[in-house]
Amino acid sequence: MSQDTIRTVGILGAGQMGLGMAQVTARAGIKTILVKMTPGSVDNARKKIEGAFAKEVEKGKLTAEAQKAATDALVTTTDFDQLGACDLVIESILEDLPTKHEAFRRLDGIAGANAIFASNTSTLGITEMAVKTKRPERFIGLHFFNPAPAMKLVEIASTVVTKPEVVETAKRFVVALGKAPVVLPDTTGFVVNRLLVPYLLDAIRVYEQGTASIADIDAAMCNGAGHPMGPFALADFIGLDVVFHMASNLFDEYREPRLAPPPILRRLMLAGQLGRKSGLGFFDYSEKPPRPNAALQRG
Repeated sequence: MSQDTIRTVGILGAGQMGLGMAQVTARAGIKTILVKMTPGSVDNARKKIEGAFAKEVEKGKLTAEAQKAATDALVTTTDFDQLGACDLVIESILEDLPTKHEAFRRLDGIAGANAIFASNTSTLGITEMAVKTKRPERFIGLHFFNPAPAMKLVEIASTVVTKPEVVETAKRFVVALGKAPVVLPDTTGFVVNRLLVPYLLDAIRVYEQGTASIADIDAAMCNGAGHPMGPFALADFIGLDVVFHMASNLFDEYREPRLAPPPILRRLMLAGQLGRKSGLGFFDYSEKPPRPNAALQRG
């Protein structure tokens, strides 16, 4: 495979990020093989992506011809072995190193020698994954942001053994998707989460200290700092389990007290109150508009 040729992309994992990345790559006209790793219908995954294309047509953002081309470019399957035909495979499964190691071990057994492996993680070490494969020099981090179809940034993380031509191929691939690449070394949190997670944790601590309410902290950051979403609404959007694990990984790496997950974040996660995806987190999404979680309100 030449540096310039990414003809077929595999997306391993059909969660929110996997679906979003598959939508982006298929929309760009690249053959996309989306492999669902968890129980459930693969047809539902395809319907979600096709529904997103249909909405773009309705809004005039996509022509009918481009919609058909994008739909034709998409393959959804549970057959792991189909990833053997890919020039690039992007992993987006459970944020657990042993699980990822096993997935890449399987990929090593079926992928071509020139295929590039990538992980969408931002808090687990790219190097730790790369060295467990037979191709550490062709392993890279490709961190898309949620929602992938809307967010422009892709962080490209290279390790000390990643070949320069692999980085250049990744940059061209990201630009071809209409995204903005930022290249950086493999460090826990990369750039955005290294700055974003402490901000979210600081907001939680400001609330815990009684400085202001959840609603007022969010309003202050929206109206005073110009943020489109306050820190509590953003944490709920990301998922409180994800925020907790990102903070835990950052704390394990840097050992800064500020990075330790606050108690309230841990308790919400243990209670299954994970934000938007569970219907309850810092806000209660059964209310319209969402209101702060009544159980967290001070008397």
